[in-house]
Amino acid sequence: MLPFPRLLLPQLRLSMAVLSAIQAGMDRLSITGGCKLNGEISISGAKNSALKLMAASLLTGEPLTLTNMPNLADTRFLSQLLASLGVEVYWPKGHSECRLNAETLTSTIAPYDQVRKMRASFNVLGPMLARYGHATVSLPGGCAIGARPVDLHLKALEAMGADLLVEGGYVKAAAIHGLKGARVVFPFVSVGATEHAMLASTLAKGTTVLENAAREPEIADLADCLNKMGAKITGAGSDTIRIEGVETLNGTEHAVMADRIEAGTYAMAAAAAGGDVTLTGAPVAALGAMIAALGEAGVEVDADEVGATLRIQRNGSALKAVNINTQPHPGFPTDLQAQFMALMSLADGTSIIRENIFENRFMHAPELSRLGAKIEVRGKEAVVRGVKALKGAPVMATDLRASVSLVIAGLAAEGETSVNRIYHLDRGFERLEEKLSGCGADIRRLADSE
Repeated sequence: MLPFPRLLLPQLRLSMAVLSAIQAGMDRLSITGGCKLNGEISISGAKNSALKLMAASLLTGEPLTLTNMPNLADTRFLSQLLASLGVEVYWPKGHSECRLNAETLTSTIAPYDQVRKMRASFNVLGPMLARYGHATVSLPGGCAIGARPVDLHLKALEAMGADLLVEGGYVKAAAIHGLKGARVVFPFVSVGATEHAMLASTLAKGTTVLENAAREPEIADLADCLNKMGAKITGAGSDTIRIEGVETLNGTEHAVMADRIEAGTYAMAAAAAGGDVTLTGAPVAALGAMIAALGEAGVEVDADEVGATLRIQRNGSALKAVNINTQPHPGFPTDLQAQFMALMSLADGTSIIRENIFENRFMHAPELSRLGAKIEVRGKEAVVRGVKALKGAPVMATDLRASVSLVIAGLAAEGETSVNRIYHLDRGFERLEEKLSGCGADIRRLADSE
């Protein structure tokens, strides 16, 4: 067991991946709209799954190999954090296979400078606590889309017997005699807290039952990987998850599930710009609510769950206004709300979009208005009155999903749209310009000086 708490914070040099991400913040996208999209787009591994799967490597001293890994700023940042803890990370640039070996950790302290870059980094707390009996992790940062507190994460760990102290912006956790199985009832559905509790409870003594658990596909993907590692998890994908604790976990190889948010984003891009686009490797079964909304909007959607393809066609037909409410899975995803708002800004009639998951997640509305969209925000609702055409303008990204909604609007707008602060995009979309330009989009990444 590592000594606690007398560990020095690691002094890390920035990797080339981190430097590239910082440089990307100075770049912008130039989009000349009006080009229909035609072709195929391959869907990458899911960011929201990959990050928690990477954290799972801390639960075992054997190698965990993840394939279909998305090369993103977020996944690279987390690999940096894991390396700072002593995890051996082998992930050559541009490769989709990542090998993580946490045989010997050199630290159980995750510092602010690392965790602040992304909320998902906070999920290293539970695995280190479960395996080593203690951990110190900075409170997280992340996108400015609401408070998103970690209270539920901490209450779940406390229910398992952890002693917690929040001091100086850090969570100091100890479970000297190990975590113990517990019944955890979440007061509301939380994806992050469900995943975190599931990670920690795999090594707890006894049985843990998570009630009112999140049902997102990424949670089932995490459970599949953990079970391959020797965990005993049942019920993932339902609102009650049962975990029988085991003494140790082994290494394994696991393919990251396809990214349903990326697939939904490109589907809406094709619907907005018009054309005929086939998404390959798409998690069709996980996209039911979005597919239904596109069909209601008058977009032709051919979904092949067996073949994992999603074909989107719109050639000249008008878009129809559709009301949506974001909900936990299997409802309409909050991570596709901004993209759908961009699409509805071009629909005939008035749409009402209600955001039920995060507060402050309509920051893209003023930027879409700069392109000519007519949007009125009323608390948790946005009223979108469709216009016949959008017109290009300089816009500013405020968070990951908001930034790509501006790209969608720019693809459909007349003239040039310049999207600034695209480091948000690089957090969650792999080779976005390449994938869109391969279907005929006029989109270029430019340095700020260009």
